[in-house]
Parts: sequence; structure tokens; C-alpha cells
Amino acid sequence: MPKATAKRLPVYLRYLKMLGDSGVKRIKSREFSEMIQIPSATIRRDFSHVGELGRSGYGYDVPYLIEVFSNILNTQEEKRIALIGCGNLGKALLKNNFRRNENLNIVCAFDNDSALVGTTINGLLVHDMSELEAFVRQEGVTVAISTVPSHHAQKAIDKIVQAGVTAILNFAPDRVSVPANVSVQYIDLTTELQTLIYFNETFSLANSPKQ
Repeated sequence: MPKATAKRLPVYLRYLKMLGDSGVKRIKSREFSEMIQIPSATIRRDFSHVGELGRSGYGYDVPYLIEVFSNILNTQEEKRIALIGCGNLGKALLKNNFRRNENLNIVCAFDNDSALVGTTINGLLVHDMSELEAFVRQEGVTVAISTVPSHHAQKAIDKIVQAGVTAILNFAPDRVSVPANVSVQYIDLTTELQTLIYFNETFSLANSPKQ
């Protein structure tokens, strides 16, 4: 399955659950496209990577799609997450703690700042980084989120990998070195914002009235 398709699956599932909660049993790709602002051709292509999910003229069975995508994304199993870096961004993530996703759960938090270690954020005690490996084993952590700034990110990632975590979400934009068995997903807010501005300005120019 293409990476771009895989990244859209959680979006599809979130909106399908909204439809299911509203009592919708069937939806066509055009209607779904209007709802989630993704081209219907892209939706059909993405769904084709999963299997034969719909019928021409009928559309898609919403409860069935929810079941299929939930199984693919393994949403029935709790994902226990460690948060590394409890500055402003880390605190915001801890306070939110994936309230809209019942299977994602931050269970422990870490920092090197002595002013933060020992404090409690949203019911979680902030621990020193030296305790990370023990907590990963104790809490069954399989995923880590790092909000550590770029100039310290590699050191933080090294400790996460050493602790045995193989799935990392990194909010520092600079690439880090990890073993082949470790997956790192980068969240670069600056790049995302610049991309948004580019497409917004390009779209605005293309649709502006001719002088």
C-alpha cells in the first residue's frame, strides 16, 4: 500500500465513524469526497488498495468500511505511548492525550529539565530520561513521541531506541539516524504551514478575476 494512502486511512476511519454514529449505513464516493475534501478518484484508488469495498451504483457500506479500516489500523489494541520532552508542545499533547482516539494513550512522560522532572501534567508524573528504559518495559510502551528541539533530538532518539521502542513520532524537522528496524515519522509544522500558504496563494491567483 502506498505511504500516501496509508496516511489517509485514519482520516477515512474518523469520518466513517462520524457517519456511523449518525446512523448512516451507505455512502457514495462523491458524497464522501464532499464531506472530507479529498477527491473521489483518490478515495476510490485508496480503497482499491484495500480490496473490493464497494459496488458500482450502490456505494460503500459504512459499518463494513469501519470494520475493515479498524482492523487494518488495529484500533482494538491499546497503543501505549511515551512522551519525551515536556515543554510547551509536550504539555499540550499531555493535556489532550488523544481524547478522540480511545486506543492511543500516553502513559508516561520524560524530560531532562530538573524544573520539570517531578511535576505532574494532566495526572502524569514527569520522570527523568534515565528512567525511560525501565518504564518502557514496565508500561508496555510501543510508541514514543519526541518534542525535543532539533539540536538535542538525536540524543533523545538514541535513548528511545536504546529503550526498545521502534515507532517514533518526531516533532523536530531535522532527520535523525536510527536502525533499519525503527520507523520515524516527522512532523514539521513550518513545512506544513509553508505548503498551506503556497497552495492557498496559488489557488487564489488561479481563481482571481481577470483584469
